[in-house]
Amino acid sequence: MKRASLLFLSLFGALSTLQLAHAAEYSLPANGGRLIGQNQTYTVQASDKNLQAIARHFDTAAMLILEANNTIAPVPAPGTTVTIPTQMLLPDTPREGIVVNLAELRLYFYPPGKNSVQVYPIGIGQQGLETPVSVTRISQKIPNPTWTPTAGIRARSLERGVELPKVVPAGPNNPLGRFAMRLGIGNGEYLIHGTNAQDSVGLRVSSGCIRMNAPDIEALFAQVAAGTRVAIINEPVKYAIEPDGKHYIEVHRPLAQTVEQDTQTQPIVFSPALGALIEQSGGDHSMIDKALSRRAGYPVVIAGGKATSAPTAVLSVKNSIKPTASVEGQSEVVMQ
Repeated sequence: MKRASLLFLSLFGALSTLQLAHAAEYSLPANGGRLIGQNQTYTVQASDKNLQAIARHFDTAAMLILEANNTIAPVPAPGTTVTIPTQMLLPDTPREGIVVNLAELRLYFYPPGKNSVQVYPIGIGQQGLETPVSVTRISQKIPNPTWTPTAGIRARSLERGVELPKVVPAGPNNPLGRFAMRLGIGNGEYLIHGTNAQDSVGLRVSSGCIRMNAPDIEALFAQVAAGTRVAIINEPVKYAIEPDGKHYIEVHRPLAQTVEQDTQTQPIVFSPALGALIEQSGGDHSMIDKALSRRAGYPVVIAGGKATSAPTAVLSVKNSIKPTASVEGQSEVVMQ
């Protein structure tokens, strides 16, 4: 994780002349499919100061661009061709309200009454101040919020030589941006909100809140009602067998628990249900192992073996694949 930490620092920098893209909205796949979007390529321009600016143009996270390209520099040279990972598998969760997958730094929103999903990049809690995995609701919507730093935030700022005011008024310098939505967990301290530090979106730098780009939180705030369901998950591995019989696996670098951990080699932990799904799917295990090692952050086609014909129902953890004997009784499966 030391290398990743250096990359985090390098990603903060001057802004690019690229303009923000609007949030990506995709029609939901037919017949329960989960594959959406298409990857794109982009040629770095001399005016592009960092990956954060490029990421904002495509409304994705800089860390996802790093995953997809693996060897790319935090400030790529002009002329470099960059893969933009805008193809993904929908999380294997109910398609309702808001779904946040911490491991992929994405927020999914299923607008009520529409057959579509919107996808937004997010910033999440730093090590030691993790955004909690939970299922909750939006308890309050707050336009033009003020910010009252907690005692812990004030203490950590003092350690860096910065004394925060007791209350920061609404306005352009407010760390919560112009819109905030309170989550019904903890003591109300967890929010989905905007930010005055746009380069922090797509990184693990918050005190547990979920940060969004200003245009994104404004768009989401206008659509989300109080009481909307919010599922926060942490799933670095997604696996799907699509209605056409094709197998896909999408692997992200897991969230490090310590600064010393290297997320490229850190073992990936996932549930027995997902382990059983992968085991019983008939997918080529050598290709699965390669994808688990590469951790490209976008869907990779896996040779389907005996399961290449289209299934009568899309296989997923949700539709009751029975665990194999190899994982029964275990609370988790670890993959390198």
